[in-house]
Amino acid sequence: MFISTRGRYALRVMIDLAETSNGEYVPMKTIAERQDISLKYLERILPILKKNGLVEGIQGKGGGYRLCRAPEKYPVGEILRLTEGDLAPVACLECGAAPCDRRNECRTIGMWEKLDSLINDYFDGVTIADLMKK
Repeated sequence: MFISTRGRYALRVMIDLAETSNGEYVPMKTIAERQDISLKYLERILPILKKNGLVEGIQGKGGGYRLCRAPEKYPVGEILRLTEGDLAPVACLECGAAPCDRRNECRTIGMWEKLDSLINDYFDGVTIADLMKK
């Protein structure tokens, strides 16, 4: 598992909106400037978040983005799975992966399954509100 720039930037965007929007729409340019993220990169991240109901956005004067829920209702795991895909530590545990021919003989599968559970439980137990406190 490797968390890419897209996943890390998505978390930064969500924290930024949680800390600054107060229910108002925040222009993408403002987010880009505050977070030192290029507009082009945000144009790839924000539609993912909007399409999946994490943020809402409007275009035009007074437009921008804002959160759809309270910060404590956004588990980090949800955001990372949307931007990164599966968080499995090994390919055989990824959602939709073909069954491994060696699964019955695999002496390490239990370890990988436990790590997968730990990773997902950890990220699902941390919210945007928690990250705002740090």
